[in-house]
Amino acid sequence: MGDRATEIAIVMVEDGKVVARFQSLMNAGVRIPAFTDQYTGISNEMIRTAPPAADVMVQALRFVGGAPLVAHNTCFDKRFWSSELERLGPDKKQDHSFACTMLLSRRLYPQAGSYRLQSPASFHALPPADRAHLAMAHAEVAAALLSRIREDIQREYQVDAAPHDLLVKLRRTQRKALPKAIQAYFEATTS
Repeated sequence: MGDRATEIAIVMVEDGKVVARFQSLMNAGVRIPAFTDQYTGISNEMIRTAPPAADVMVQALRFVGGAPLVAHNTCFDKRFWSSELERLGPDKKQDHSFACTMLLSRRLYPQAGSYRLQSPASFHALPPADRAHLAMAHAEVAAALLSRIREDIQREYQVDAAPHDLLVKLRRTQRKALPKAIQAYFEATTS
């Protein structure tokens, strides 16, 4: 609908630990609506001095490299990611596979109630975000939730790992079908 990203934050996770961070405001040349300003705390004044969106996205793409991507509410974040990459030109467009901690939480933790990021984070007593709607705080909490999801899959389904492509598959799997889907995944990867 013409909205553009105003901030990006990425945390690189290895073995359940954050090993690198990337964050930047970005000036997409559009005015920030009052609702977005109130919701995120990012104002038009802040964006005015931010680097151009294209420059930030080139840096973000370089930072990510070929790493798999995870977001909480992937449907929302992936649209902005893809849209900003499309603006860079066809040579920059990449089809990253995204795993979604929101959909995975719905499958694994039906008792959590709401699935806004803070709800599954609170359900697991994960450290809260300093500012709920700033990108880095959001990324840090999502990374902690991802680690918890992986640990729970490994423990509950007695598997050695919960790789990214399994997580992508599970986001589309009904809760009651999770055991069979996990078993089928590992059978396919070992044969």
